Amino acid sequence: MPDEYYLDPARVRRSFDQAAKTYDAAAGVATEIRNRLLERLDYVKVQPKVVLDLGAGTGHASKALKQRYKSAEVVAIDVSPAMLVEADKRQGWLRRFHRIAADAHRLPIKDGSAQLVFSNLMLEWCHDPDAVFQEIRRVLQPGGLLTFATLGPDTLRELRDGWRKIDAHPHVHRFIDMHDLGDALMRAGLAEPVMDTERLTVTYPHLDALLSELTASGSTNLAHGRARGLTSKGQLDSLRSAVQPAPGQAVLPVSVEVVYGHAWAGELRPRARTEGEFRVPVTSITARKR
Repeated sequence: MPDEYYLDPARVRRSFDQAAKTYDAAAGVATEIRNRLLERLDYVKVQPKVVLDLGAGTGHASKALKQRYKSAEVVAIDVSPAMLVEADKRQGWLRRFHRIAADAHRLPIKDGSAQLVFSNLMLEWCHDPDAVFQEIRRVLQPGGLLTFATLGPDTLRELRDGWRKIDAHPHVHRFIDMHDLGDALMRAGLAEPVMDTERLTVTYPHLDALLSELTASGSTNLAHGRARGLTSKGQLDSLRSAVQPAPGQAVLPVSVEVVYGHAWAGELRPRARTEGEFRVPVTSITARKR
């Protein structure tokens, strides 16, 4: 049965499809985290032939990865087809990347096809991180690298605490602890995991600016057990009273806990293939004219 961490993949896809055209303008926090994650690649020696950008969104990381690894095949993978339409706008004339709409829980990629999997702020939208890590391990060549950033439990703490004063429904979905993610990496056969966290404080002039940014970036409330129907004016007024700048402050501080991780692929164990399932080598993907 769905638990407190469960997110319906179909709802996740629809939310990001709806936000595809407004995402970039509202994704300042995601952009900063993406840049920090890309900088971490400066400290690892990898020369991948195939790079998977898992949860590619509008393609900015895919473009940066193609610029970094000029001879590599870069594949942007996202659950949202509309996001990948926007990602096509990041393409260069010479340094192009592929795009695949797919669920990270079940990747249509051949075993051992990639040497690097890069994932920025995708795992927090996955209902089963164990399955995602197992898929990442499967598609990585032994010795390949996974590097990712996701959100930790203290993210949007102020908003979550404010809603608790109003009703018992979840209004901000739960984020998984760093140590639990590290354990999941090990269970999936990803070796030598290194995990660390970084705490950011993002300021907004008022609560409505935060709520508008969350909506425009597709980061809406998809938690299992959430209240059905629209939020009433009375509830919003109560939330504005509960979540506001401290006395004497002109801005509203909001917490973001960033969890970074990387791990290496060990030897791959054979796995039985589900009936009717097929996968394709990344090298067989060809561009299709729009």
